[in-house]
Amino acid sequence: MNPTPETPGPAPEEPGHAPEAAPATAPEAAPATAPRAETDADADAAARRAASFERQRRLRQEPRFPGGPAADPAGSHHERRIRSFQPRRSRVTAGQEDALQRLWPKWGLDIDGRGVIDLPTLFDGLPVVLEIGFGMGEATAQMAADDPDTGILAVDVHTPGQGNLLGLADRAGLSNVRVANGDAIILLREMLAPAALDGLRVYFPDPWPKKRHHKRRLIQTEFLDLVAQRLKPGAVVHCATDWEPYAEQMLEVLTAHPLFENTQADGGYAPRPAFRPLTRFEGQGLDKGHCVHDVLFTRR
Repeated sequence: MNPTPETPGPAPEEPGHAPEAAPATAPEAAPATAPRAETDADADAAARRAASFERQRRLRQEPRFPGGPAADPAGSHHERRIRSFQPRRSRVTAGQEDALQRLWPKWGLDIDGRGVIDLPTLFDGLPVVLEIGFGMGEATAQMAADDPDTGILAVDVHTPGQGNLLGLADRAGLSNVRVANGDAIILLREMLAPAALDGLRVYFPDPWPKKRHHKRRLIQTEFLDLVAQRLKPGAVVHCATDWEPYAEQMLEVLTAHPLFENTQADGGYAPRPAFRPLTRFEGQGLDKGHCVHDVLFTRR
């Protein structure tokens, strides 16, 4: 603070002499300026942190490809909760980028939770199976090609995989695949009508192997309660995993649920059905000695 008539400044020191002792009022005058300077600095730092946070938040919400999948389709208008997936960003190839920009407006949709999807219109009247977590999409594209009379609504949050599946479908001339971007729970809860689906496929979901992370596993009783509302009677729930403890959990919770029935008379695991392709990921697991289990139940 500059000296004013009400607040005189200190007298200049004379060379060779120690400064005079501060007047009795000095201890009271000093705090009038020091805390204010500290508060201003703290406020400036807080403002810079807030501005940086806001810039990062906007970047997270901006799509990586204009006209393609949104970075955060549901935004902040849905509650925070424990997620069964971990979004990750990795390099998108030129071919994947091209597919996203060309084909997303035609075959892609963002899970924003703002309206119910008209599946008969979206799939031209085909029965629809929901696939949650399709990786790079090779198995999805093959199943779609092998069964053109069934629509596949494939959900994932991995941008390279979304672009890869769109490119595979385009090159194979498939018309029965749609790619959804975002949280499958919001899709099931907010955007699908009751009894809208003819099946559910969950292949090799994240096993969350650590005990403290088991609550993040997708196949839980609460999830099956939601799924049961969206499946038609007789619809098939098909899960597969190479993590044996997770397979045991899948079999246990599906067996205990009153609205699902095991397709196996012995109540155990099912052999891999011919319609589920052997994926590269699965082959790598088998080479390492992993045991892959398929679980197939029907909606009562």
